[in-house]
Amino acid sequence: MGEILRLSNVSKTFAGVRALQGITFDLKEGEVHCLCGENGAGKSTLIKVLSGAHQPDIGGEIWFEGRKIDLTPHLALGLGIQTIYQEHIVFDSLSVMENIFMGLEREKGIFLDRKEMRRQTVEVLEYLKSDLRPEMVMGDLGSGQQKIVEIAKGLVFKRKVIILDEPTASFSISEIDNLLEIIKTVKKSGIGIIYISHHLDEVFRVGDRVTVLRDGRNVSHYDIGGLTKSQLIKDMVGRDPSTFYKRESVPIGEVLFEARNLSGNGVRNISFKLHRGEVLGFSGMTGSGRSELMELLFGGARLDSGEVRIGDRPVRHRTPKAAIRNKMCFITEDRQNTGLFIEQTIAQNIVVANMVNTRNFISSPARDLKVAEGFIQKLSIRAKNARVRAMNLSGGNQQKVVLAKWFNTNGDIFIFDEPTRGIDVNSKQEIYQLMVGLLKQGKAIIMVSSDMPEVISMSDRVIVMKGGEMVAEIGKDRISEEHILTHSIGEKAQ
Repeated sequence: MGEILRLSNVSKTFAGVRALQGITFDLKEGEVHCLCGENGAGKSTLIKVLSGAHQPDIGGEIWFEGRKIDLTPHLALGLGIQTIYQEHIVFDSLSVMENIFMGLEREKGIFLDRKEMRRQTVEVLEYLKSDLRPEMVMGDLGSGQQKIVEIAKGLVFKRKVIILDEPTASFSISEIDNLLEIIKTVKKSGIGIIYISHHLDEVFRVGDRVTVLRDGRNVSHYDIGGLTKSQLIKDMVGRDPSTFYKRESVPIGEVLFEARNLSGNGVRNISFKLHRGEVLGFSGMTGSGRSELMELLFGGARLDSGEVRIGDRPVRHRTPKAAIRNKMCFITEDRQNTGLFIEQTIAQNIVVANMVNTRNFISSPARDLKVAEGFIQKLSIRAKNARVRAMNLSGGNQQKVVLAKWFNTNGDIFIFDEPTRGIDVNSKQEIYQLMVGLLKQGKAIIMVSSDMPEVISMSDRVIVMKGGEMVAEIGKDRISEEHILTHSIGEKAQ
């Protein structure tokens, strides 16, 4: 098999943070080369380098069919590199045929050659042994069927490389089986496939080789033959102890919050208790349902069944406003879009959440500024004054403004969804110290995080989710990367 693609010493840095470091990787004709690694390992960044969306740092090289290239999205498509992302990029109101040929229509003179496009669509769908028809409307298809259409497009336009990013997320078992058989068919045509998945069963069913990434670095390369799942899991975990934060211990108190058999928003039958002075970590791979559960708890999504209790009484959070009045706070994962009014001032952001708790509907800019200046001092927010707009702050200081907004509500139950995503190491430690400060006040924290050292360092217990369900609860003395990852991907390490 000839080599199609090679990466040599590829690194990628964002604002001084190394997302990739010294990556080597190659892809041959007619093979499936799998990329494995836990959340944050660098898989998504590597995909964007391969698709031309990110340019590697100086010194890294990309070779395509023996020629050194500088990839851009336009050049990647021109060379025959197609990326099929986890989120579908389709036109729901158009047919299967129209989606395949969108932007690259066949023409006959000045008219579209619909007969030829239909012939090619039928031909490729028959080759893939699919029962889809050219005239089917894309929006009427299931997720697995839409993925097949995207793969069919790659075959029609004779792509040389197809990158599949977590292709079976939210698929049924039959859809997964169908897609994996199609992948086996596609590779027979000589196309090289890069397959990114945390489902190890799929890796072993379709993969020829595996590359493992951890913390943006190559860890290992294997041929599938002779490789065991336990070895793969061991390669995906294991960090230098210096990456773990040493958290101060706080006494655990009585139960403050309880979820009983909650279902809705894509999660099923979730039950847990949260105590005062405790950080309850939620872990799981992308698509496991962690963020969906948090929306359910905070009234941002409809609860189908089950009960939430705060203290000794049941509560019903039909809206986030109701949750705030019950002393809940939600630090969302996307601070710029859902955590802050990014173009407003620090003061305006800090006072907004507490408006649901006050009967004083008349705004007092002077009072708001005084409150905000107090939080600037208390949280060491680096800003000239409270009139500075949130958009002009660093990521760490923006996150502190989000925290100040919720501290101002005098809440007791804090949901932190990815609390330190995209901020530097020093700011991370400041956020951790503020979280411990909450615990000392007798408050309780639910923390969702994809950062494994963060989960392990900060959590008193960890609940692992997979496919919208709780699959494990791990006590403090058993929290480890290997235990968490083993449950997250549904495999048993030996």
